[in-house]
Amino acid sequence: MKTIGFHLSVVAAGVLGGLLLSIPGSAVAEQTAVSAKATLPLQDVRTFTEIFGRIKSEYVEEVDDKTLLNYAIRGMLSGLDPHSSYLDEEDFRELQVGTSGEFGGLGIEVGVENGSIKVISPIDDTPAQRAGVLAGDLIIRLDDTPIKGMSLNDAVKLMRGKPGTDITLTIVRAGLDNPIELTVTRDVIRMSSVKRKLYGDGMGYVRISSFQSPTGGALENALAELKKENHGPLRGLVLDLRNNPGGVLNAAVAVSDTFIGDGLIVYTKGRADDSRLDFKASSGDALDGAPMVVLVNSGSASASEIVAGALQDHRRAVIMGEKTFGKGSVQTILPMKSTTAIKLTTARYYTPSGRSIQAKGIEPDIALDKLSLKRDDDSEVPQLTEANLSGHLENDTDLKAKPKHAKPGAGVDDYPLYEALNLLRALAIVGNRAAG
Repeated sequence: MKTIGFHLSVVAAGVLGGLLLSIPGSAVAEQTAVSAKATLPLQDVRTFTEIFGRIKSEYVEEVDDKTLLNYAIRGMLSGLDPHSSYLDEEDFRELQVGTSGEFGGLGIEVGVENGSIKVISPIDDTPAQRAGVLAGDLIIRLDDTPIKGMSLNDAVKLMRGKPGTDITLTIVRAGLDNPIELTVTRDVIRMSSVKRKLYGDGMGYVRISSFQSPTGGALENALAELKKENHGPLRGLVLDLRNNPGGVLNAAVAVSDTFIGDGLIVYTKGRADDSRLDFKASSGDALDGAPMVVLVNSGSASASEIVAGALQDHRRAVIMGEKTFGKGSVQTILPMKSTTAIKLTTARYYTPSGRSIQAKGIEPDIALDKLSLKRDDDSEVPQLTEANLSGHLENDTDLKAKPKHAKPGAGVDDYPLYEALNLLRALAIVGNRAAG
């Protein structure tokens, strides 16, 4: 998770984001000045200039200088890792709009893998999700236009359009012999990133579908409403981060801070001297120590992993579900001028105990066997994770986790939630007995 997400990922017609930071233009100027002192590889620059000239003079069609330079910049950034990219005026504007929680499009987060476009996650209550698009789907055609050889930006532009218009996605899905076609009706995506539900025994449920700038405040409001409906404090809470692709770093910190009374939430570290940033919790726990279960799966990425990792390291919650996506890098938005920017991977983030989950993910405390509809041959849709992306950063810490496994029950529509509520009730009973 450009984003429509937090990585070189895009929400068709919008940006939702990976772990995003921004720095002021003055800082960019200072960094540029420092970089200028470095010795330029003159021979390589001459080679670049020669190739530029050859294209200008011998390519089958005339190409203007600005277009060629834009191609060069995009190629230079995309070659670094799957999440660094150049944001032209339109991309930069969409990134700013997307992190505010409203944008136009289909409502899917997509990424580039070996020249193909894969769905990282459909966003809750969007046209794509309602049409049946699934995480891991490979998009090969948009209407009558093949994706092969098309850039991510160009594909996203085709997916955009006026609300109310249709687009047909031709999808290859693991486990199916033939491609399928799904027709999606474009719409303005207004994302409510926080949803809530109260269960009759005082157990609360909060679903966070993405991390936007207002998410921390929305979570506080949701908890207040749950307590009001319950006529008192909650006995426990399930925090659902499944298929949450990430978003804004500060939102992840705010969500973690809601439940952690003190101590480190997350820190970042990169090559630059000032890349070490510590984010610490303020006093107070909105649940007053009531038990928590956090649901995650392979679609839980970036900011979701920050929250899960912080709550796990502080032993504040039981993490349940599947191993997470494994995106442990931070992208900084560096404005180049008022209308364009680059999104550059500048650091890794680390959980309070010093774990990097880059390309590894967070192992749940209780792993749930995956339930899915299968064909007769028992084939199953493989899950896309950070480690599958070409050029991903390697993990620089050693994670050794041995999660417990729970076996599925029968006749349950949402088995992970069913198990989470059962565990939560057990924890609440144990807590009451301990207090008594």
